[in-house]
Amino acid sequence: MPLSSLNEDQLSAATAPLGHNLIIASAGTGKTSTIVGRIAHLLQSGVEPSSILLLTFTNKAAGEMIARLERYFPKRVVSKIEAGTFHAVSYRWLKELHPNLALKQPSELKTLFRSIYEKRNFERMNLPLAPFSATYLYEMYSLYQNASLETFDVWFLEKYPDHEVIMDAYLDIAEEFEREKIEYGFASFNDLLLRIKSHLEDHSIPFQEVLVDEYQDTNTLQGALIDALKPRSLFCVGDYDQSIYAFNGANIENIATYSKRYPDAQIFTLKINYRSTAPILSLANRVIEINERIYPKKLEVGRHGKTHPPKLLMYNDLFEQYKSIADSIKHTHVPNDQIAVIFRNNSSADGIEACLREVGIPCKRKGGTSFFDAKEIKFLLDMLSLMVNPKDMMAFIHVFEYASGVGSALSKEFFQCFLHFGNGSFMQGVLYPQVHDLPKLNPNKNVQLGLFDDDHEIGSAARFKHLNLHQDIYAHPLLKHPKIIQDGVKFFKDFHVVMTAVKGEQNPAHILRTIISSDLYKGIIDMLSTQRGRLKSGELDEEKKKQAKERIERKARLLLDLSKPYKELRRFVNAMVLGGGELSEGEGVNLLTVHASKGLEFPEVFVVDLVDGRFPNRKMMSSIEEERRLFYVAVTRAMDKLYLSLAKYDRVKKIDYKPSQFLHEAGLIKTEFIEPEPKEKKKKKKTETNEGI
Repeated sequence: MPLSSLNEDQLSAATAPLGHNLIIASAGTGKTSTIVGRIAHLLQSGVEPSSILLLTFTNKAAGEMIARLERYFPKRVVSKIEAGTFHAVSYRWLKELHPNLALKQPSELKTLFRSIYEKRNFERMNLPLAPFSATYLYEMYSLYQNASLETFDVWFLEKYPDHEVIMDAYLDIAEEFEREKIEYGFASFNDLLLRIKSHLEDHSIPFQEVLVDEYQDTNTLQGALIDALKPRSLFCVGDYDQSIYAFNGANIENIATYSKRYPDAQIFTLKINYRSTAPILSLANRVIEINERIYPKKLEVGRHGKTHPPKLLMYNDLFEQYKSIADSIKHTHVPNDQIAVIFRNNSSADGIEACLREVGIPCKRKGGTSFFDAKEIKFLLDMLSLMVNPKDMMAFIHVFEYASGVGSALSKEFFQCFLHFGNGSFMQGVLYPQVHDLPKLNPNKNVQLGLFDDDHEIGSAARFKHLNLHQDIYAHPLLKHPKIIQDGVKFFKDFHVVMTAVKGEQNPAHILRTIISSDLYKGIIDMLSTQRGRLKSGELDEEKKKQAKERIERKARLLLDLSKPYKELRRFVNAMVLGGGELSEGEGVNLLTVHASKGLEFPEVFVVDLVDGRFPNRKMMSSIEEERRLFYVAVTRAMDKLYLSLAKYDRVKKIDYKPSQFLHEAGLIKTEFIEPEPKEKKKKKKTETNEGI
């Protein structure tokens, strides 16, 4: 049974009486085994499986724990346990309450937010300062939902008091954003938690015990949701020293104040590390002990045998560092997929990736731009989402924003046109519009929306006669929209061809093949590869464009491969929306940001660019304590061999580097470290880009 394999500390935690229990599980100390053992103990004690809730930060983690339990208990018993991420569990509950709920990605909702923002005329307000961009305001609003229980204006003005003169406009945009989401049945990932939390205020769910994995990563909203569940027993597992998500709203106070908020709490500490060797753990302990000790602990070695002390690699030049690491990996006997190169900044990965490719070593990158965040993949998923739910205005806007001369606001108008001419049916309005029996699109002449009202204001389709359009396209009422231009008509023609071809089709692979081979998608590929093929000078590099095109086509093929096991389009789209972020592309050496490396382990690890300014990253850091926790997470990914590397000079940027203070703290650099003088922080206003989140 699961309990028989636990050590003394793990067993003590797993069999604790019902109540408020906090388990401090340091790196490699077997937290997963402890959680599985705890659930086994509950089941053996007669607790109903349906009254057990397991909350994790990835569906993969929940799946692994459930799979382990199925080795010891019947599947019909284990399947009754409610398990998954905060968002996945909330989504399941909300779908029972609202079957037509449509979960939307942040990039899609950012587009909706921008369409609302663009209606405001800030120029007429004669403001003493420039307003934040739509993108930055959206990001701040999303962070607020995770990080605060105050009102948006109170939270926002604490950070930006000089924006008080614009705050009413910001609030108005946020309020309209919330109304439109409800009107169209949309929900963000934050909304899943907010709406369930609100539901729980009037409707309790009688869980006997709620178990929370990676408790140190919970944010204020997740903490409030846990409180709203009001379980009889709470079993939280985490590590204060691995709290590295403050930038994303994680609230370290959730774990730091646990015993204060729950005076009856029992604190258990798992201190035997089964992952790393003694020299690696000794280095990790030396550095992390400099941080304030909320929960006193010291990792003990659970492994014995031959060890390799961590090795410091110093180079004269940045590129020399990357090239040398690539050569070392080429000549090691460790399999590629058991090696990780871990970095604080994404720019470090570019050099490593190029050097590995040069020596013929395959690699996969995680923690930079996600496969599912790539524009070419989001376009395909938006097309599929529109076929699953023809009322999905956001998917339509996201698709039509690629048409030249059509932004988010005009896309929204086009969508409303299709609904109007389809008598409420989007597909009807696209393929078979009715123009004779319907009233004018907007008889009340809503100038703000810019919809065409009277016949003399309607543009003439004759202006597009030279395009030699098929009669179905030429006769479509959309061509009479006064704001549509030639490029928009061509885009609509290609869109119309695709929608005609896939009408009634349900097999996702068949639909994807049709879209990928269409003129519509070929236009998207050309547009994106041209953008990515331009040099900083603005000149188009044809070879760079060719490589970008090949990468886009490869990603499209991968999405097609992912779709093949699915027979129903809705299931495939749901799987991609909920689970897409946990899938990775490629094979070979693992190139990982520190954040992406968390929870993983590798026999051989390189931590690169350990210089002051890059790691710790003094521009991006929340605090030096969090940067130290990032270093701790990075080095404790190593099982057998750990290499810490740096370069003294960057010949491209002409920058001299000094070794990271963490190397001084680890005892690898003997010279005295001088703390840099703090620079006055300037508020940077993020500008809108074409990239998604």
